[in-house]
Amino acid sequence: MSPLGVQLLVNDRHVVMDNGILQVTLSNPEGIITGISYNDIDNILEPLNEESNRGYWDLVWSAPGSAGTTGIFDVIKGTSFKVIVENEEQVELSFTRTWDPSQQGKLVPLNIDKRFVMLRGCSGFYSYAIYEHLKEWPGFNLDETRIAFKLRKDKFQYMAMADDRQRYMPLPDDRLPPRGQALAYPEAVLLVNPVKPDLKGEVDDKYEYSCENKDNKVHGWISTDPPVGFWQITPSDEFRSGGPLKQNLTSHVGPTTLAMFLSAHYSGQDLVPKFNTGEAWKKVFGPVFIYLNSAFDLEAQDAIPLLWENAKFQMAFEVECWPYSFPASDDFLKCYQRGNITGRLIIQDRYVSDDYIPGSKAYVGLAMPGDVGSWQRECKDYQFWTRADEDGYFFIYNILPGDYNLFAWVPGFIGDFKYDDVITITSGCDVDVGDLIYNPPRDGPTLWEIGIPDRSAAEFYVPDPNPMFINKLYVNHPDRFRQYGLWERYAELYPDGDLIYTVGSSDYTKDWFFAQVTRKKDNNTYIGTTWQIKFKLDVLADQSSNYKLRVAIASATVSELQVRVNDPKENPPLFTSGLIGKDNSIARHGIHGLYWLYSVDVPAARLVVGDNTMYLTQPRASSPFQGIMYDYIRLEGYSS
Repeated sequence: MSPLGVQLLVNDRHVVMDNGILQVTLSNPEGIITGISYNDIDNILEPLNEESNRGYWDLVWSAPGSAGTTGIFDVIKGTSFKVIVENEEQVELSFTRTWDPSQQGKLVPLNIDKRFVMLRGCSGFYSYAIYEHLKEWPGFNLDETRIAFKLRKDKFQYMAMADDRQRYMPLPDDRLPPRGQALAYPEAVLLVNPVKPDLKGEVDDKYEYSCENKDNKVHGWISTDPPVGFWQITPSDEFRSGGPLKQNLTSHVGPTTLAMFLSAHYSGQDLVPKFNTGEAWKKVFGPVFIYLNSAFDLEAQDAIPLLWENAKFQMAFEVECWPYSFPASDDFLKCYQRGNITGRLIIQDRYVSDDYIPGSKAYVGLAMPGDVGSWQRECKDYQFWTRADEDGYFFIYNILPGDYNLFAWVPGFIGDFKYDDVITITSGCDVDVGDLIYNPPRDGPTLWEIGIPDRSAAEFYVPDPNPMFINKLYVNHPDRFRQYGLWERYAELYPDGDLIYTVGSSDYTKDWFFAQVTRKKDNNTYIGTTWQIKFKLDVLADQSSNYKLRVAIASATVSELQVRVNDPKENPPLFTSGLIGKDNSIARHGIHGLYWLYSVDVPAARLVVGDNTMYLTQPRASSPFQGIMYDYIRLEGYSS
């Protein structure tokens, strides 16, 4: 028996899409998702919430020139409803909000068209939106935009976002006094008397469930009575800002599920797009897929893994179908309207090999033209990324027409690659750029190195958390850095002085703390820290020569890197970065934020034969969350 056709019911206040598998109810003309009926659950969304607080698109915006990453929160409510497609195979609905000058200062100057699509035989629905800023309109900052779903707290209590990141979650009531106690910031709460006693003593924080864009493809919640899954599937990253390593929120206590398109999390205001008067802009966010599945007649311990595996299977299917053929908007380009690019990345570093080195597993992407590495701060337009194979060959498909730079970086090598020529993609094109040669920064042979150049501090020492502030999910877990309060462990591990690392005998996996944080004093103020790297030189270059220090930083939060050699009080220091970074990755349990690379000339005259000491100082100290996460440090000898 073929699936039922899609039906549409429209009345004065609500619109209902129904394909016989699920029913989706939206407010008319606002386009707020007020109900999702599936199997034996009359509403998947929280019926105790106001209708406007169940399933919605929202954004945060601010006036041009505003500092920071906060602004006016706006649940996007349409003022006009239109049926775009209505037949048995597909229903597509449009809810639009049109801006005019009378709304200046009250609403973000954007035309917004929210779309919702239901297909025959499909256990879910799609949503996308077109945002447009006209050239003559005033400027603004767009701090965040997303879709949020608030599910029934009496049903959905198990969250899953990865094979090894899933668990029964606290209830929202557990986060409120007296059941919960707020910690150093509101998002982090100690569960002191939760409804489920086995959660007592754990910390809940939505940032513990953040995820990089490249891995953030499916996450959601499971009800065990009845066994039903609710999943948010993102089949492409092209419309997300910041590239494949940008971290975003996923699902968290509420139960809440988010489809994040644009945010400043783990980056700060560098990832806030700023639009000027006279700047026209249009972008399609999505479509994303909201998928529902069920596993009736199974106990919870059997239903949970089955529903999760099925959700991953559906995610893979959606990825394979990208770009979708069904969206009715001309602004969403189909496969035949896009282009492709192929090539090979190879590395030339004569201090590593006399031969060319394949750019194995390189991240290769197209983004708007800009400086080397600008892709990680690009947040207005589209990006298209892939991973090269073991031999450095890469293929990027389904690229939107336009002018791009090709960017890349290679795990195991510092720095960023940028192809010099602007690449123009046209509909139906197949561009072959051939062999591209990346010469990573290098002036001489490696004298010593600390860490792995992979844009993360995960290889360094991450301590066990204070047992009073623990998330059991991350005990004996690869992501042990996601525990709360690790910044406080530094002073406990180094009570009498700061970290000292000795080249040749220290082990960076045990002896290099994952973040150079501040130190708390008895009067609740903070002081900066100075780390030492001790090393020997058997011979010394000519006094007029320079050595080269490479410092790759994985994250920086309102911090400064000062470098001194053999004189801890040298003023001014040999090098200072100045004030850098607003990633806030230390507080938000990230192991990286934005990437910084510094190359410092170290005059041979500053060094001696025998014992030397490099001093790395982070002097900014007004909070426990300021600091630096290093990615990799290398001292290069002079080139003979």
